[in-house]
Amino acid sequence: MLLDRFDKTILDQLQRDGRISNVQLAALVNLSESACLRRVRVLEQAGLIERYVALLDQKEAGLTGTVFVHIVLGREEQSDLAAFESAVQNIPEVMECYLMTGEFDYLLRVVVSDMADFERIHHSELTRLPGVARVNSSVAIRTVTKKTALPLPIDA
Repeated sequence: MLLDRFDKTILDQLQRDGRISNVQLAALVNLSESACLRRVRVLEQAGLIERYVALLDQKEAGLTGTVFVHIVLGREEQSDLAAFESAVQNIPEVMECYLMTGEFDYLLRVVVSDMADFERIHHSELTRLPGVARVNSSVAIRTVTKKTALPLPIDA
């Protein structure tokens, strides 16, 4: 989908505030309200806007820790990958999971309330995932930057 500067500005504003009213959005984008709403609907229907969500403060929610987990599978056959990927999606604390190249097969971002919570997840969930041969974890000391908005350069 080709995006013009109006589309990119709409997307930029919606990434900042998904609850912005169409009236406010149209004014910021410099479009009529009806034209702005039409563009938003097109972006939604095209799948560029997946959904609208509320972003919670992780620490305020009682999840003070972030652990990055490297997973190595015993085999890299398609059935093993599929079984792992299906199972890992059922662990609520796993916020992100990426299939990787390099030394390990998957990278997970896991949120925990404390290290005892991570030990529970490690013991009862991560090491029991299908095909797991090795689990290596790194605990984040603090978050330096965390973004939710994709960079969309606005054409001049």
